[in-house]
Amino acid sequence: MQIHSKKIDGDLFFALKGPNYNGNQFAHQALEQGAAYAIVDELGDHGTQSATNNKIVLVHNVLAALQELAKHHRQQFNIPFIAITGSNGKTTSKELIYAVLASHFNTHTTQGNLNNHIGVPLTILSVPLNAQMAVIEMGANHQKEIESYCKYTLPTHGIITNCGKAHLEGFGGVEGVRKGKGELYDFLRANKGTVFIYADYDYLQTMSAGIEEKIFYGTTKGLVHGHVAANEPFLTVSISEGLSVDCINTQLVGDYNLPNILCAAAIGKHFGVPDEKIKSAIEAYAPSNSRSQLIQQGSNQIIMDAYNANPSSMKLAVENFAHIQADKKVLLLGAMMELGQDSLMEHEALVNLIQQYPFNTVVLVGGDFEKINHPFFYFPNSLEAKAWLDAQHFENAHLLIKGSRSFKMEAVINT
Repeated sequence: MQIHSKKIDGDLFFALKGPNYNGNQFAHQALEQGAAYAIVDELGDHGTQSATNNKIVLVHNVLAALQELAKHHRQQFNIPFIAITGSNGKTTSKELIYAVLASHFNTHTTQGNLNNHIGVPLTILSVPLNAQMAVIEMGANHQKEIESYCKYTLPTHGIITNCGKAHLEGFGGVEGVRKGKGELYDFLRANKGTVFIYADYDYLQTMSAGIEEKIFYGTTKGLVHGHVAANEPFLTVSISEGLSVDCINTQLVGDYNLPNILCAAAIGKHFGVPDEKIKSAIEAYAPSNSRSQLIQQGSNQIIMDAYNANPSSMKLAVENFAHIQADKKVLLLGAMMELGQDSLMEHEALVNLIQQYPFNTVVLVGGDFEKINHPFFYFPNSLEAKAWLDAQHFENAHLLIKGSRSFKMEAVINT
């Protein structure tokens, strides 16, 4: 391990540990590179640091200390802290919400995908003292995880984008997903917070029972409502209530992004962002993170949605692709992970769904796709799928590329 992250004199070095590394070994290296202090939970055995070095701070547990410091920093603010979680769409929603709020307020948000037990406290610690808004993304793959984040994020507002078939192995089924994601609602219910709810999902309304302050958005109900006006290839949303603009022309692919767009618009409206700024901010957002991204490669149009995949998001992506008007459609799907005992059944269901549509070519990659009888091309990894794709010389084709992060499906078109 080396210390490569951007160094600024005066930083704190937290000696975190993982299965394959022990940050305690690198405390002195961090101090030599300009850290003001190194926070460790081991002395002596893993390096030259010792209790006599007054820049070494010994704590019982470094991760817990990081999270406690994040809570202390959070308590210096009296501004909206908006927490967002969900099975699908949380990062895209977070980016859209940030774009809208940042058009009018000094807003800080989660960078990239730093939404876990390390990323959340680091995000909070990076909120500047002059911030007027904070948007914090929370990922989770087991119960009690969102609850733990809320203890130091102390959100005032919250969004659950949806509860789908994601991380079933850790959550123990769809009801477990709802219970785990619902921990955000539990915190806001107990602390008189505000929730933004997609009104079209009845289960979110049920989950939010007892929360006093609810703001809805959706296709027929809420502060802002609208519907899909066009999706060829970019999504256009017609606004029927709540904004003084007729439509929002996005740079996102997929009608499944409708709730994400309406959510950002509703949050902007609630906090007083002018309507034209809401429209401009959403229209200016262009994904660059392999989520709902449209890539032109020669004469081919590629929908790159390969950051992650689960049964719910796969179904939406395949159905959206099926409804796009195009003569030649090529589907390249990586397997889905963290599904536990449901994995084989969910991959079979996906194969059955694909067979309902007349795609020109289908390629399946890795995982449990190998265990299923199907009429499609199969490759064990994305590099072999890339070699096959390169040899086809497709022209004037539409391609959908999607899969779980571990399969790195974006590699099939990387040069």
